[in-house]
Amino acid sequence: MPDGSEVFIILDKVSKSFDGNQVLKDISTTVHTGEVLGLIGRSGSGKSVLINAMRGSREYKPDSGRIIYRVNLCESCGWIDLPAPGAKCPKCGKATKIVEVDYWSLGDRDQLRTMMRSRVAIMLQRTFGLFGDLSVIENVFESMKENSDEKKVERALRLLEMVNLTHRTMHIARDLSGGEKQRVVLARQMAKNPILFLADEPTGTLDPETADIVHKALISAVKDTGMTMVVTSHWPKAIALLSHKAIWLEEGMIKAEGNPQEVTKAFDVTYEKDKSMEVQVGLPAIRVDEAKKYFYSIVRGVVKAVDDVTFDVMDKEIFGLVGLSGAGKTTLSRMISGITPATHGDVLVRIGDEWINMSVLGEEGRGRATQYISIMHQENALYPFDTVLQNLTVCLGMKLPQELAKMKAIQVMRGVGFTAKEVERILYAYPEALSVGEKQRIALARTLITEPRFVVLDEPTGTMDPITRQAVAKSVLHARKELSETFLIVSHDMDFVLACCDRVALMKGGKVVAMGSPEEVLAGLTQEDLEGDEANVCEV
Repeated sequence: MPDGSEVFIILDKVSKSFDGNQVLKDISTTVHTGEVLGLIGRSGSGKSVLINAMRGSREYKPDSGRIIYRVNLCESCGWIDLPAPGAKCPKCGKATKIVEVDYWSLGDRDQLRTMMRSRVAIMLQRTFGLFGDLSVIENVFESMKENSDEKKVERALRLLEMVNLTHRTMHIARDLSGGEKQRVVLARQMAKNPILFLADEPTGTLDPETADIVHKALISAVKDTGMTMVVTSHWPKAIALLSHKAIWLEEGMIKAEGNPQEVTKAFDVTYEKDKSMEVQVGLPAIRVDEAKKYFYSIVRGVVKAVDDVTFDVMDKEIFGLVGLSGAGKTTLSRMISGITPATHGDVLVRIGDEWINMSVLGEEGRGRATQYISIMHQENALYPFDTVLQNLTVCLGMKLPQELAKMKAIQVMRGVGFTAKEVERILYAYPEALSVGEKQRIALARTLITEPRFVVLDEPTGTMDPITRQAVAKSVLHARKELSETFLIVSHDMDFVLACCDRVALMKGGKVVAMGSPEEVLAGLTQEDLEGDEANVCEV
């Protein structure tokens, strides 16, 4: 922990259950000012629940135990800050005193609770809470309290520089890639100038190079502001890099606590491609021929999201799209799925012996192919008022006898990494009782259960722990072999790509700059390939 730091957070036997399933059990620890606490564990181990309980989200109120914040309180103006004996209030200059705030013992309208909540920022997994019609910098402005426009602009630009997004300053939020949206959310939360930053998988869907930039930015922010941070991650290296102290959660309990390097050792999983799952690929099934997708804006000029791309994907092939956030991967996958029409060129999908143009609307156009395509988007929402079993069956319009539908749901859940015990626990649970990682696997199961001919997966393993990611890689290979499915996978997870993809295309600035086996392409990466993609914006 940092020298001279004060105890800031006290977790005292915190426990929480959902629908009779205990997800946290007697969690006790302390966190100091300027300290980063890292939480690691398998999907469903309780990491996100603990983060939300510390935030004060009503539905995550502990069943028992206490969450105590030691803060400096100014009795004159009500301002609270990190504990520092004898410090003056930065707002009014009056004396402050250290008080202990037993957060969950306070009423919803208690002024101390409201003030404490305003000093805590949270970044949730796969939740892009942005104003879609506003520009990136305007989204950051919305979280700032500076009165001066000049100060707002100066600080907003510093925050965007911190998350490596200055080249997207005037872009409209809805046009960003998933990884770029995640970084805007991070900048928005940092703009609130919190004393506690709760980061739930802050770099889960970012490429390793961009994730490294954000990790360094977070370390710098903690050091510069003195704030405290609690971070969860499925990447052992991220926890080891970011944290002063790490906690390994398993089935809602603390399995290990202490030095991050020691605690995270158990999560260094080696990925190996299962040779027994190899198949003979067939004829071309997807054809992309000189395809382009340009977005036009008076303010921004021409954005070349996809720029003159040509390749084929073979029947039963697992084809990967890799590259930095914003390189055009998701846009290209949406063009192949029939969601986004090409501006120029052809995007074709073969159904039987006929090639379907995915830019042509209607039942005689792309509608003939979309019924055979199943897509898992980065933002996957389950039906909140239906159980997991219902989400996997009746919500998809499956017309099967009840017991057969249940057997099929259990089979596909086991295929995406759930144990028999986990299936029993969550099959009749509602989505609110699931962790984010569990919801993501259910979304993947929902994608596979309809047995489509073509499967598009956009960041399928972004917030999964290594053990689960390995299980998902095996399930993709198994689905390809047993169901003769063709996969298009958009991913920043290089281990996952190596474990299941036959070929990959590396994208940069909307173009494919390399193509081949995962080993060949990843081995041939240069520093230029890993630099930002600012060149795809042209003035008009």
